[in-house]
Formats: sequence, C-alpha cells, structure tokens
Amino acid sequence: MAWISVALTVDAGGIEALSDALLEAGAVSVEVIDAHAGTAQERAWYAGPGEPGPGPWERSRVSALFDAHADVAASVAAALRAAGLDPACAFDIEPVADQDWVRATQSQFQPVRVSPRLWVVPTWHTPPDPGAISLIIDPGLAFGTGTHPTTRLCLAWLDANLRGGESVLDYGCGSGILAIAAVKLGAAHAAGVDVDPAALLAARLVARRASSRSIAFSRTSLALCSSTARTINSAITALLLRSEKAALNIRLTLSGTLKLTMAMAPPRL
Repeated sequence: MAWISVALTVDAGGIEALSDALLEAGAVSVEVIDAHAGTAQERAWYAGPGEPGPGPWERSRVSALFDAHADVAASVAAALRAAGLDPACAFDIEPVADQDWVRATQSQFQPVRVSPRLWVVPTWHTPPDPGAISLIIDPGLAFGTGTHPTTRLCLAWLDANLRGGESVLDYGCGSGILAIAAVKLGAAHAAGVDVDPAALLAARLVARRASSRSIAFSRTSLALCSSTARTINSAITALLLRSEKAALNIRLTLSGTLKLTMAMAPPRL
C-alpha cells in the first residue's frame, strides 16, 4: 500500500489543534519536529530533571501520512480550518512507497564489534565470530543497540576492566545491554534500573534470551535503591547524570568505580 506524506510549518500555538485535526481528516499518523531540525538553531523541547524547560518550538514542522488515494488537498484544508489556521497555508507533498517496514528497521542495525572478544548482535543476524562473546539483543523500544558512542564506550570499559566476581549497577539500563555484558564478562551479579516500563520489558527479554539469571531489573528510583555495587555504568544524558552523580557515588562500595558516558542531548536511534 502506498502513502502520501504532507508537511507544513506552523507556529507553536497551532501544533496540537492541527495535529488532532489532521487525524480527524483521515491522516494515519502525525509527526511534529522542530522547524529548525538539523541546523544550528535546533533546540530540545524538554530539559533534564531540575532544569527549566525551554517550552515548545517557536515554529514546528508538522508531517501527516495519508492513504495514496486520499484527497489530500481537501483533507489538509479542512484540518487547517478546524484548527483555526489559514486553509491556504502552503504544504509539501511527497509520495511514500510501501515496503517491509520491519525489515527496513532491522537493516539499520548491523553487528557491532566492541573489542576483539565482544560483539553486539541483533537477533536477526548470525554472530560473525562464533568464538567471541556475543550480546544477542532485540532492543524493541528501548535505548541500547550498541551503536551509540556512549554505549560502546561503557561496553569497552567493562571489557577492559572487569576481572570477575564484581557487582555492577547499570543505571538507565535501557535494553539492559551493559548489565548483560557485565555478567557475560565475569561479574557475579548485575542490577539494571530504568524509569521506562518498555525498557525494563525489553531488558528482561534480552536477559532471558542470554540466560543471564544473575541480573535484576527494576523501576526502583535511585534514591530508594538500597543495593551497592563495585562498578556503576551509566550512559544517559549529561543533565540527568549531573543531577544523579551524588546519589550514584553513594551506591559505590569502598574503592568502587563510577563510569559515566554522557550524551549532551537525548539520543536519536
């Protein structure tokens, strides 16, 4: 089935009303991004904990997906009127060919070699090196595919520094990739913490596939977490790490190691 993508730029006040109106007019999906995305003027909408939020973008690019047989011009004009906007507002149209979207998504993720003995391998690929340690993952909606630099840095550090028998805390665990890697590299126990239920679901599935029973995943907040660890790994945004660094240090055992890799903005998968 083929589709038509319609995109137009609107001021902040019209985003929500127009998005709802486009769906009412027959769009199957609506996406809103910063009109300056990909330029030096692009900025985040949300801030980290304790930071004042910058608020909505001044101008947003709203894209809607319609069936290829839809009367797009009439639908968009109706949506603009319903949203209280100028129905003559200019918009761009682009055809979207149908394809196997699952395979298209999977094609973005290839096996990643972290070190001579450690690989991250999506479930739909065969491990390239049968003699290496392969982390077989299907991240689902969770962050942690092994492709982001922060994840690779933490994995490389674990590979180089774990000696066996450690306890490891993976803070902001996402797919659970760091906790699972730690156990496969010799840690006696690992714990993963995340606030996202979808991430915890993905992490538990990945751990089950890896037969890693010495890992506990929890949504427990760090402030309430009573466990300590000799090694703490975290690969999340810089703002969140700054706000939680003191609490993370409290969870370290004497002579433990805190390994942080910071993304300066929310990661894009």
